[in-house]
Amino acid sequence: MRAVIQRVSRASVSVDSRIYGEIGPGLLVLLGVQRDDTDTDADYIAAKTLGLRVFPDVEGKMNRSVVDTGGSVLIISQFTLFGDVRRGKRPSFIEAAEPALADDLYERVCSAIEAASIPVQKGIFGAHMAVSLINDGPVTIQLDSRRLY
Repeated sequence: MRAVIQRVSRASVSVDSRIYGEIGPGLLVLLGVQRDDTDTDADYIAAKTLGLRVFPDVEGKMNRSVVDTGGSVLIISQFTLFGDVRRGKRPSFIEAAEPALADDLYERVCSAIEAASIPVQKGIFGAHMAVSLINDGPVTIQLDSRRLY
C-alpha cells in the first residue's frame, strides 16, 4: 500500500462538478492499494497517518499530529500510485489491486482513522475525481507499507 500525504490548509474532491468531500486544516491522503496488500498494510498506513508529526508546535517545529491539532483527513483512492513506467512511456498498472480488494482496504484505512475520532471525508471510489488543495508548507510525505512492519 502506498500513500502520498500532504499537509493542507484546505482540500476538496469533486465528481461531475459536485463536491463530495471537503476539509479545512488537516491531511490529504492519496491512497494506492497493491495487488497483494492485506489488512496489515491498511492498519499500518492508518496508524502512520494518524501519528505523523507534520504540524508545527508553538516553536514552529513539526512536532504535532493530526490527532494533536484536531484536523481532518480527506482520503482519495488512487490506483495510479502503482503505475510502472520503467519500460516505455505508458504506465502499467499490473501491481495495482483489483477494485474489490482495493475498495475493501481503502475503506479499512478510512474506518481506522475515523475510529480515532478524526473527521474523514472521501471521494467516490473508482470515479474520475477533481482534487483541489492548498498544500501548507509545502509538506508532502510518501508512505509505503512494504517491508516496514
